[in-house]
Amino acid sequence: MLEFNNWFFVLMAQFLILIFVLNALLFKPMIELFRQREQTIKGALEEAQNMNEKKEKAVAQMNAELAQARTQAKQIITSLREEAISYQREVVANTEKEAVQMIEKARAEIKAEMDRIKAQLRQEVERLSEEIVNKLVKV
Repeated sequence: MLEFNNWFFVLMAQFLILIFVLNALLFKPMIELFRQREQTIKGALEEAQNMNEKKEKAVAQMNAELAQARTQAKQIITSLREEAISYQREVVANTEKEAVQMIEKARAEIKAEMDRIKAQLRQEVERLSEEIVNKLVKV
């Protein structure tokens, strides 16, 4: 059975004093240290989460800007292609006009040359005809 003598109360008092001293010197500082560590970890996790959200926003914005740049590039390419086709058509049309003008000029020159040659031939035929007639008449 349990005996309650004077040493029991002395040991009980020493135990309680030890609990209060350890509480003040060891447990409270350790609990505070654990609390600070937990807050530091929570802060780091929140900061990491915030940075991750910022990264996601930046990636989304970059993708949107990239898509917009691609769209603008396609528009510019389409516009330049249309300009090139228009310029090509204009050059072909001008070249065709010049070719038609050159053909017409060549035809006019050929006709003028033919008319001049016909006129020379007529004169030559008339001169030869007169010579033949003169020779026939003289004979």
